[in-house]
Amino acid sequence: MDIKKVGVIGAGTMGRGISELLAAKGIDVYLMDKSPEKLNDGLRLLDASLNKQIERWALTHQEKKQITAKIIPISDVQMLLECDMIIEAVSEQLDVKKQLFCNLENSIRPDAILASNTATLSLTELAEAMELKERVIGLHFLFPAGQVRLVEIVRGLKTSDLTFQITKQFVEQTLDKASIQVYESPGYVTTRIICTLINEALHTLSEGVAKATDIDEAIRIGYGFHYGPLEMADRFGLDSVLASMETLFHELGDIKYRPNVLLKKMVRARQLGLKTGKGFFHYNEGGDRI
Repeated sequence: MDIKKVGVIGAGTMGRGISELLAAKGIDVYLMDKSPEKLNDGLRLLDASLNKQIERWALTHQEKKQITAKIIPISDVQMLLECDMIIEAVSEQLDVKKQLFCNLENSIRPDAILASNTATLSLTELAEAMELKERVIGLHFLFPAGQVRLVEIVRGLKTSDLTFQITKQFVEQTLDKASIQVYESPGYVTTRIICTLINEALHTLSEGVAKATDIDEAIRIGYGFHYGPLEMADRFGLDSVLASMETLFHELGDIKYRPNVLLKKMVRARQLGLKTGKGFFHYNEGGDRI
């Protein structure tokens, strides 16, 4: 099956990044969110991101027009019947995603693939309330979706071989990404490992071993990371990082995943990183550190 139209549910950081990636590859994207306000905010931030790329000579005005022309904001869930694949990128809460999956089952074609961008949650549990369990799969894009070449393709217990093969072909041939096959386990590969790094950076910061800037510089320069662990957490969204750690701690029971108290304090204070402009560092609307 050729995937030519994709619905993206959620216009937050990951939803926008996935939409931009798909549109840049010539895929028609139907983007929706739970409210017109959130959808409009997402489109505004996407436009700002594209403009920033133009300023850096990473994108031309013509390429921006081609991308935005491919992203169609929708409010009617029935329009998803035109899509070959649906990718959900809503908040990392099991109940929210399960309810969304249940609501979508009657609004998508029987042959459409339903993919989740979840970083930690069980695909098997997400699919449990649905009849078409074999069509559910995990597509875990890493942030930023357009730049990181890896996508984790996560199989639930009842994900069919056909669904996996179609998804793998789409990721590798259409999106030109590298993929790894992951069998369901909390945090899969990337989230499970990166959460321990972020949590250890939080412990190091809260113990006064070094400042946030120096901790990030040590890892970024010393080990060749694009971002240090604290800026990485800011860009993921501190609320999303906290949700992932809590899920890993609950599922695996390992103390190394117990979220540092500082992370909880910052989330309670709504200092969520890039999405609010302030986390461990400050950011402008274009996503650059101030």
